[in-house]
Amino acid sequence: MVEALLDAAKALVQIVTPLNLAVVSFIEAIFFPIPPDVLLIPLVLLRPAEGLVFALIAAICSVLGAVCGYALGKRAGRPVLNRVISPQRFAQAEWLLRRYDVWAIAVAGFTPVPYKVFAIASGVFAIDLWRFVVVSLISRGTRFVLIALLLVYFGPQMADFIQEHFGWLTVGIMAAIILGTWLYRGLVRSRRAV
Repeated sequence: MVEALLDAAKALVQIVTPLNLAVVSFIEAIFFPIPPDVLLIPLVLLRPAEGLVFALIAAICSVLGAVCGYALGKRAGRPVLNRVISPQRFAQAEWLLRRYDVWAIAVAGFTPVPYKVFAIASGVFAIDLWRFVVVSLISRGTRFVLIALLLVYFGPQMADFIQEHFGWLTVGIMAAIILGTWLYRGLVRSRRAV
C-alpha cells in the first residue's frame, strides 16, 4: 500500500501544477521523502507573478499535513515514530522537543531537518497543538516565501543556488535568529538586574 502511494506521488512530482504542489506539500509533512521545493521552484520560475501564492499553498498544505502527522503521533504514539526513525533519532527528537519545545519545530520547519519527524514527534510528546500550528506556519511560510522571493527577484540562476546551498543558508539564518533572541533576552535580563 505504502509503495503504491509512493509510486503515485513520484508520478505527481513530474507534473508541475499548483494542485500537485499542494498534494506533495501535504504528504511530505507526514511521510513523503521529496520536499515541496522540487515543485515550488519550477512553478515559481514558470509563473513568477504567482510565486508568493505558490509559496503560501506549499506552506498551508505542509502545515495541514503536519497536523495530520501530529494527530497520527498522538493517536498511534511511540510505535509509529519508531517505524519512521531509528531509536537514536527517536531519542534525539524527544530530547530536542523536551528541551527546546517550539524552537525545535521552528528549526525543523525552516531547515532541511526532517519536518515530518518533528510533526509526528510533537503529537507523540503532546506538544501544545496551537503552538505547534503557529510555529509551523511561521517557519514553513518563511521558508517557502524566501524561496519564492529569491526566485522572483533573481530568476533561474537562483534555482541552482537554492538547490546547492539552501540548506546552509537556512541553517545560517536560523542560527542568527536564535543568537539574536538569546542576545536580546540577555540584554533584557541585564537591564532588569540594574
